[in-house]
Amino acid sequence: MTPSREALNRKDEIDSLTIDFFRTVSFKEGDKPTYKNLYKLFIESGQLIKNSSTSPEISTVRQFIEPRQRTVDSGELTCFKEVETAEITEIFGTIAHRFSTYEKYGISKGSEFEGRGIISFQFIMTDAGWKISSLAWDDERPGLTIPDRYKQG
Repeated sequence: MTPSREALNRKDEIDSLTIDFFRTVSFKEGDKPTYKNLYKLFIESGQLIKNSSTSPEISTVRQFIEPRQRTVDSGELTCFKEVETAEITEIFGTIAHRFSTYEKYGISKGSEFEGRGIISFQFIMTDAGWKISSLAWDDERPGLTIPDRYKQG
């Protein structure tokens, strides 16, 4: 069964929104991130959930941006790049889900860091088009590795 043209267009829109997210949080040394563009990608009440420590850190878009912008403005974070390396996207009507495998690299306090993980994106269709309603992520660490099925795609 071949996906319909409409379904492919929806997938293209989800792909674009995801690419925009990764571009918005990434920046080269000497540049500044465009964090404020996150407001355009999320619904007004959107949430970002870091779930890679002992308890979830749940943030609105503003609560996500502010501490990151402070680390950039202070010179603590001088570079950050996060890229999608594989994905699984499922769409049903006006809702969509995407498991996005990522790699990240950065420089914080003069030291390089890197890692991998998975972001679970939730998307909804709005009057303004597809938007991110929430995302939650977890980083790979000792005892938690990314399964092979999420490394392809």
